[in-house]
Amino acid sequence: MALSSVWNNKMRSFLTMLGIIIGISSVIVLVGIGEGTKAQVTAQIEKLGTNLITVSITGNKTKSISDEELNELKTKPGIKEISPSLSGGNVNVKAGDKSSTTTLEGTTPNYLEIRKMSISSGRFINNRDIENRFKVAVIGVETANNIFGTTNVVGKNMYVNGIEFTVVGVLQSQGSSSAGSSDDKIILPISTAQRLLKTTEIKTFYIEAESKDKVSEAMSYLQLFLNKKYDNNTRNYRIFDQTSLLQTANSTTESLTTMLGGIAAISLIVGGIGIMNIMLVSVIERTREIGIRKAIGAKRSSILLQFLIEAGSISSLGGVLGVLLGFLAAFIAQNMFKMTIVISNNVVIGSFIFSVLVGLVFGIYPANKASKLNPIDALRFE
Repeated sequence: MALSSVWNNKMRSFLTMLGIIIGISSVIVLVGIGEGTKAQVTAQIEKLGTNLITVSITGNKTKSISDEELNELKTKPGIKEISPSLSGGNVNVKAGDKSSTTTLEGTTPNYLEIRKMSISSGRFINNRDIENRFKVAVIGVETANNIFGTTNVVGKNMYVNGIEFTVVGVLQSQGSSSAGSSDDKIILPISTAQRLLKTTEIKTFYIEAESKDKVSEAMSYLQLFLNKKYDNNTRNYRIFDQTSLLQTANSTTESLTTMLGGIAAISLIVGGIGIMNIMLVSVIERTREIGIRKAIGAKRSSILLQFLIEAGSISSLGGVLGVLLGFLAAFIAQNMFKMTIVISNNVVIGSFIFSVLVGLVFGIYPANKASKLNPIDALRFE
């Protein structure tokens, strides 16, 4: 009888379950977007290497670290390689009649391995380039396209701040992040960059730990060294490691996912209130029916169960349709808007169970009200 009542009022039943459908599909898609963002951020950070440590010397007047001190640091336990980096900010690059603005970085040959980068064509800078201060450059694919219109540029010449350089290599595409594009940059031998930028002070160092498990040990020695050099003034330097960055990023995206899921879950509650509202109307409409059933011997539990089954059926069917709509919406978003959406089976199952519970909880009051009707009053009801 409960299922027959739901079927005979198809349009009303559908409109009642619409809140549940929208609620579940919203939970699935929004949580999926949060998980997809988390996966993207994690992949970008891990691409840089989980054993990467970055040291930045802050302040214009803070003394930099010498080559002798870097060689001393290389002997410390847990530290495998160190690559200094001289950043020149934005520079003007030109080739033919095309020009652009990009970032410049001067470094050493081991930079490529430490930063987990690779070359798509040509070669990276080598020790001979540094020793002879050769005017050679390795550029990103975006820079190559901006000033040459192609990535087949090895051997071609370009001008950096008016000085001619020869392109010896093109970096493999790294993509973009919140810090900007990793493909729009040029890398010079560190000795050449020092002459170009007229400075020998290097304030950034990339350090590769022996393994992911050795990162903490390497950071401890770095901390001791820097505290000794700068008299325990921690404002003169900053140390970052990928593990800490990954944990921070995961914590942020998890908070975002929880917030999005909570917002979407509100519509499930609204859908449950809609079920309660319609069930109360249904109780009033079917008062005489309830009276007749009780008059011919129906128990209170039977009436209660009938209305609970109706509420549960509406919420369950709404849950199934909501799950299907959620998967469809995720598929459309991934293909049309190129979004990364990761749908978790636990989220799907959890949201479906929650929708059924919402239907039952909000169906208890009208079901209880129907079961308590006095048969005589119900039969007299007009």
